[in-house]
Amino acid sequence: MTTDKKKRGPARRGGARGKSRSAPGADTAEAAETVETASADASSLSLAQAEAAASVSDGGGFTELGLHHVVLRAIADAGYTLPTPIQRQAIPLALKGRDLMGLAQTGTGKTAGFSIPIIERLYGGPHRTRALILTPTRELCQQVEEAFRKYGKHAELSVVSVYGGVGYETQVAALRGGVDVVVATPGRLIDHLEKQNVSFDDLEVLVLDEADRMLDMGFAPQIQRIVATIHPYRQTLLFSATMPPEVEALARKYLRKPMVVQVGRRSAAATTVKHFVYPVPKQRKAELLAELLKQEAMDSVLVFTRTKHGADRVVRHLELVGVNADALHADKTQGQRESALQRFKDGKTRVLVATDIAQRGLDISGISHVINYDVPQQAEDYVHRIGRTGRAAQTGDAYTFMCADEISMVKTIERTINQEIPRISVPGYDFGT
Repeated sequence: MTTDKKKRGPARRGGARGKSRSAPGADTAEAAETVETASADASSLSLAQAEAAASVSDGGGFTELGLHHVVLRAIADAGYTLPTPIQRQAIPLALKGRDLMGLAQTGTGKTAGFSIPIIERLYGGPHRTRALILTPTRELCQQVEEAFRKYGKHAELSVVSVYGGVGYETQVAALRGGVDVVVATPGRLIDHLEKQNVSFDDLEVLVLDEADRMLDMGFAPQIQRIVATIHPYRQTLLFSATMPPEVEALARKYLRKPMVVQVGRRSAAATTVKHFVYPVPKQRKAELLAELLKQEAMDSVLVFTRTKHGADRVVRHLELVGVNADALHADKTQGQRESALQRFKDGKTRVLVATDIAQRGLDISGISHVINYDVPQQAEDYVHRIGRTGRAAQTGDAYTFMCADEISMVKTIERTINQEIPRISVPGYDFGT
């Protein structure tokens, strides 16, 4: 999406990060994306293509999507003018009541692609729980809730997010008091269902957000339990960054003749990110990180480690050498996680060290560098990790520290993203030096 406002580059150290208004939740240049539309039902392929093509208006704004002026006013208030490719295709189809699979890399505006048509559908209707969005993490849960509040602020809809790690009674009061939209992680939602704090008898729309990540985290049984409480005559929207066989099976099970909207190539890495691999012995990674952080260009850095203890160790090392850093992982309380994120967003903390809990759902403008302190064990995770930088058509750098036993995984990543990643040898840190 584009707006009438100027885009700002990454904020400098010590200041708040500038926010781009290129699209609701969009993080890649519209011109760089290709749009493919297909049907999950091969027999209806031609119908799907024709219907999707009829929904697309190249260069058209949100006003051409048939949205109510109340919804359009909220979108305008947020500073957005043009939908991204995934939004331009998904919103009209969702408004028609079709089941939908939205496939796009991290940061292309998928959240607005389902929240806007749901708000349009619920506006002016009865006040009861009519929409449920399932997400894999607390952070994503919060961001989806924020999107509903932003785009639905003139529609007088109520929304509550339900996740673990916080007080239970506040959620009970909100659910029992009546709410239009529930955004939830599977585990905590099942707790409320078992205690009959919420009923989905009137549910009209179910969204499975970041479906691939939910399956990776082992939520398939919980999803099945939740969906079993919802009547089949509903609209189901599934959004995912990747399409492994498990997600296809999930779609066949829960969606009825779905339309498929795909933006870009599956498993494609962000096009505005430059990739580099740093060979380094495992025991010297912390020293190399501290050395690289001496560069002024490393303004706001997100570091990924494989384990929670590893994240804490990196933070302790950085603090010893005078680098202000915070850790973000599942052992932190919700308050600690929110505080760490806010300090990073505000530029008060230069480095955020996280486990893969942060590879999805973090929408932070101005991250200059993503560093894979440990090579991810799944190539798809590499794509999601580096999607935290190079957002909103800005540029970013992705560094990967590779020790000897991680070489084969780096080669797998290169095959996945279909490009060779250049190696950078830092004197004194490379293998054998």
